[in-house]
Amino acid sequence: MLNYKIILNIIGFLLILDGLAMMLGIPFSLANNDNDVYVLLGCGFGTGIIGLFLYLFTKDHEKEIRKREGYIVVSLGWLVMSIFGALPFVIHGSMPSYTDAFFETMSGFTTTGASILNDIESLPHGLLLWRSLTQWMGGMGIIVLSLAIMPILGIGGMQLFVAEVPGPTKDKIHPRIRETAKRLWVIYLLFTMVETLLLMLGGMTFFDSINHAFTTMATGGFSTKQDSIAHFTSPYIHYVIIIFMFLAGTNFALHYHVLHARFKTLSKNEEFTFYLKVVLGFTVLIAVILLIKGYNNPEASFRDSLFQVVSMITTTGYVTADYEAWGSFFQIVFFMLLFVGGCAGSTGGGVKIVRHLLLLKNSFSELRRLIHPRAIIPVRYNNNSVPNDIISNILAFFLFYIFIFVVGTIIMSLIGLDFLSAMGSVATSIGNVGPAIGSVGPSYNFANIPDIGKWFLSFLMLLGRLELFTILIIFSPSFWKT
Repeated sequence: MLNYKIILNIIGFLLILDGLAMMLGIPFSLANNDNDVYVLLGCGFGTGIIGLFLYLFTKDHEKEIRKREGYIVVSLGWLVMSIFGALPFVIHGSMPSYTDAFFETMSGFTTTGASILNDIESLPHGLLLWRSLTQWMGGMGIIVLSLAIMPILGIGGMQLFVAEVPGPTKDKIHPRIRETAKRLWVIYLLFTMVETLLLMLGGMTFFDSINHAFTTMATGGFSTKQDSIAHFTSPYIHYVIIIFMFLAGTNFALHYHVLHARFKTLSKNEEFTFYLKVVLGFTVLIAVILLIKGYNNPEASFRDSLFQVVSMITTTGYVTADYEAWGSFFQIVFFMLLFVGGCAGSTGGGVKIVRHLLLLKNSFSELRRLIHPRAIIPVRYNNNSVPNDIISNILAFFLFYIFIFVVGTIIMSLIGLDFLSAMGSVATSIGNVGPAIGSVGPSYNFANIPDIGKWFLSFLMLLGRLELFTILIIFSPSFWKT
């Protein structure tokens, strides 16, 4: 029997957080005499009151959270946060329909960064901050945030942690899951503050700095400028954002160890070294070809290549250049990068580096087993043998991922998109990247996609953010059997 009361209790708590976060932009709106103050106040207060009612009405719930409740809470929590989070955009009139507002908000919470806005600068400051905050909250995870600040979730909280942060590895940095969540959010907040300061030193306003710090650390990619980071011509700003995108795409458990002076954990971590090699390899390849094709400035060639590669691999989605204008070869390369993803335990989306690495290791092991059929040849990762169930999980993940990509591409083609744009929109949505190729490339956005397509892509964003299984398991008939 499902414990419905604890599900509603946690959803209520999430709505309280949602409402409070909406009102954080009010001081910026007041300082700039914007017209969104009452909208943010009303939506924030109303959302918070509904959340408080749910929270208090179900406070006498059974304390234990089981696996099924964990999956439902996470899936429903992200959906409800987006449903209410879209209200300020609709009521203010900044977005023409609830469909557009929901798409933008789901894109925010899932840190996808796909946008329907054609004039971002016209939004009032409060709504811009709320838009960035959706990504910052979703980056580390709204359930992980709740675990850090809500004592009751420490009971059975591992079920929620596993449902929201799925993957082949679970790096707990403290035996108690609540302490793990706290430490992750402290590091996340620390990096956000440092990046804000560094961007201000580079000439950004405080408002632009904090917004871009929010969306960089979340690997989300929402910007306060229509031209994204290309609006800022300072190489210093570009390099600062590159560094923090890379850090955000790295496992936060590694950051914890490094901040405690355990530097050897970086060199000993196979995923991190592979991540670094992939970034540098693609950067050098693209930079060299750009120079051959006529880029006159070697530094600019390297910087533009590095920025776009890091942005795509970490699924941040910022751009400083239109890579589609570089030629068809680069279009293919960046389409491939949509399927890479950041490290496990990072705020990056996508397939994740560790899955690619373990899949490659397993493939080479299979070749060796063919040569030596009687030999026991395990897949090893960080000097440990990887259990067969993890390898099976990864193979199943890849199968589902490719299947959903193919079916999604067909659906978007039937909706009316050309084949290139259909592939790009599906790949970037399920990978939580942002810009892609075709009519959803870096020079365009998602405004012209039909409404039914936006709802479908919103579902893919949520599916990708929770790494498929958390959502797919709910559609399994056996999940609902008692």
